[in-house]
Amino acid sequence: MTSTPPLLAGIGQSMKNLSHRQRVIAENIANGETPGFKARTVAAPDFSSLVEVYGGSSGRPNVRRPQVQLSAGMSALGARPPQGGGGVMLDGDISETKPDGNNVTLEDQLLKMGKVQSDFAAMTNLYRKQVSLLKSAIGRG
Repeated sequence: MTSTPPLLAGIGQSMKNLSHRQRVIAENIANGETPGFKARTVAAPDFSSLVEVYGGSSGRPNVRRPQVQLSAGMSALGARPPQGGGGVMLDGDISETKPDGNNVTLEDQLLKMGKVQSDFAAMTNLYRKQVSLLKSAIGRG
């Protein structure tokens, strides 16, 4: 039985999240002229499973993503639960809203796409270096 080292598992999880983020940005761009469309983004990945080594006696990680529960007071003030599945949520980092209610700005989306591209390149380089180190460790490098 082989086990993926936690660092490689984290890199893989991050790359999957970046791929999902790229798809959501492309959907935002495609709906840039759709009246009432709201830009979406993807929640950051949860890496708490990768730190279970530090979980103490329970064996579970001490690092957890906070979960927000809407109270009746929050709902009365107009708060709504996050929409969408798979970590997709409304994007709060927008620069303008058009008169038709659409808040997708091509410039914002292209900046986000550039960030995804640079993060993906960084993850690819980290993965390549880790595989090279593993090959060296087993005498195949």
